[in-house]
Parts: sequence; C-alpha cells; structure tokens
Amino acid sequence: MKDLKALIRKNILAMKPYSSARDEFKGEASVFLDANENPLNNPYNRYPDPLQWKLKEKVSEIKGIAPENIFLGNGSDEPIDLVIRIFCEPRVDNIVAIDPTYGMYFVCAEVNDIEYRKVLLNDDFSLDADKLLAATDKNTKIIFLCSPNNPTGNLLDKTEVLKVINTFDGIVVVDEAYIDFATDNSLLTELDKYPNLIVLQTFSKAWGLAAVRLGMAFASTEIISYFNKVKYPYNVNKLTQDFVYGELEKLQQKTEWVDMLISQRALLQQELAKLPFVQKIYPTDANFILVKVPDANDMYKKLVDKGIIVRNRNTVSLCGGCLRITVGTGNENKKLLEALQLIG
Repeated sequence: MKDLKALIRKNILAMKPYSSARDEFKGEASVFLDANENPLNNPYNRYPDPLQWKLKEKVSEIKGIAPENIFLGNGSDEPIDLVIRIFCEPRVDNIVAIDPTYGMYFVCAEVNDIEYRKVLLNDDFSLDADKLLAATDKNTKIIFLCSPNNPTGNLLDKTEVLKVINTFDGIVVVDEAYIDFATDNSLLTELDKYPNLIVLQTFSKAWGLAAVRLGMAFASTEIISYFNKVKYPYNVNKLTQDFVYGELEKLQQKTEWVDMLISQRALLQQELAKLPFVQKIYPTDANFILVKVPDANDMYKKLVDKGIIVRNRNTVSLCGGCLRITVGTGNENKKLLEALQLIG
C-alpha cells in the first residue's frame, strides 16, 4: 500500500484533536474537579472512558486481537463514516464497492460528498477481483467489501478478497457483520499481514445486541490512532460499555444462539424449498436467506397483512423478485411458513 500519510486527508493529518478531561488525566484519584461534572449521582455523573480500555481488553480476549488494534463505535456505521472522513477528500477522491451490498457505504459517501463507484457482482453473487480493481483509479482511496454479503448472504471467495487487498494500494474495508454464521474464518487472522486492511464486526447479530449500538473496527495501530483522533470524545456511553462487558461474560450463550440459528436456517431452507412458488433459494452464510418468488411486491404486502415483516429486495441489483428473510425462532419461522402456504 501507499504510505498511510499519503492516503489520509491533509486537514486530518494537521488537525489537533479535542483533548477531554479524561484524556489529560490517567490514573487513580479521589476528587475529580476537572470536567465540570455534577458531583452527585455516581457513577453516571462522570464522563465515560473515551477509549473504552476495559471493554477493549475483554473484546481482545475473545477476538485474539490487541486492544490497541480495536476501535469501538456507535454501531458499525460510525467506523464506516469515520474511514470515509479520514481518507477521502470531498469532490476529489472516490470509493469503489461491490453491488449489491450494505446500503450505508453509499449513504455515508453521499453525506461526505464522495464519488461512489458500484461494481456489479457476478450473476451468482461471486466477486471478480479484477473487475473490481479495474474500477479504481489514482483517486480511489477505499474499497468496501461485505462478507458474508448483505443482501445476498454469501461469503466472498477468500482468494479474490486477498487479491484485492494485495493489489490495491489504498484502504480495503471488509465488513464481517455476519461472520459468526459462516463456514470460513474471519480475516482477523490475516490482520497483521495487511496494513491497509480494516475489518468491521458487530454485536448486533450473533450477540443479539442490535439495540445497544456497538460496532467494532480492527486495524493497524496507526489506522486506529486516526479513528481515535477524529471520533467524538465520548462516542460510547458508560451504560453501553458496562452492559456489553457483562454480555461478553456469556460467550457460551452466544455460541448456543449461533448454533440454534444455523440449525433453524437449514430447516427454514428445507421447508421453503417445498413451496411450489419458490423459484430459488440462494446459498447463505448469514442469519438470513434470500428467496426468489414470482411477485416479490405482492408477497411482501400479503405477509405484512398477516403481521409478518420480511425485507423486499426486488429493486436491488441482481435481486429482482427476491425477499430477504431473517432466520427467527422456531415458532417465528413456523408462522412464516404457514402464512406463505396460505398466500401461495
């Protein structure tokens, strides 16, 4: 890759980050009169640790990645936005991403006034690294890859992903929000080999903590230092830090949930295949299934009428006629199948 400082926006390199009271003092004390806090209502009267070190150490134990290589944000959307703001000069630089994929990459690019180039996946939703790389130019700063991909559900071929990382001289972001449901390992094991790689993961899916809004970015210590430089000082509140720390003590429960959802996914695929109107069930490595039907718009509306909400992906590239169905509990999946049998 290029030297990191050559990729980062000049104003970001030059800026002096906000220094909070909790940044300036580190250590033990009995009286805190530095941050204009209310001295009452302990412990929530105090600003939280701006770098969430205690929680990062717990995440480090589970992921096998040093705390210095971890960024915690308000969902994965915060690091997605930050990486664009750090590396892309508005109206000059561009981003390249696969299509279809998670919509927030495009939204964040639009908000930051960055050109966003979509490269269509193959008809089977596989990645062609050469085609993706051909869409880049000297002003391409970031490539976004989602694997397993949303809404297609498939894990991108690792050989093609590594070809992109090895060939592109900018930043490659691999979003692994659904990696816990996949058969292949995370790219976290490759992190130390690739200084241009950023891996995103989340607590929203396998950990069942979507409402808590906590996402993870893993990268070189230098990249993480720029995330910390640009982020808002107290981006993760104390309630979230304390609650997620407690949830991380329940690793066995998370493992059991993942096993259950993978089992339910297989059963749901089997039962959906029996419905005569189902035209195709796409392979999936996520906690959802993409299903092709004759009239996705009509079927979506009929399911809504029965109080069952799926995602209509009919207008998404390569997904015409498709519904995206999240794997629910056994009871929820049964209600879905019963409704589809009546509709069909």
